[in-house]
Amino acid sequence: MADGEQKLELKFRIYDGTDICHGIYAPSATVATLKQILVAEWPQDKATIPKSVNDVKLIHAGRILKNSETLADSQMTFSNLSGEVNTVHVVVQPAISKKKTDKQEEEQKLKSCPCTIL
Repeated sequence: MADGEQKLELKFRIYDGTDICHGIYAPSATVATLKQILVAEWPQDKATIPKSVNDVKLIHAGRILKNSETLADSQMTFSNLSGEVNTVHVVVQPAISKKKTDKQEEEQKLKSCPCTIL
């Protein structure tokens, strides 16, 4: 980064309070790119490990960040000074498997009334 360019220092806090991937990121970086970095560098000793980018949600200032947003779009604090760190919370929500969805639909059908109104 060139001198005078805005910097964004981020740390990502996961469910157990551990901070990962602490570093300086460009304002033009997308949320999808950050998710890829997180999945690649996720600590393997944790109970919950995301398998893909779709399993991860990033939250900053109470707002879920969209994959297409850049860091500049996300209204984070940019600074030329070191020491200001933005914390982004990471939530892992594995995608629901198709088998569970089919099972839920089948249960719903069994609960519905089989009557036919003519």
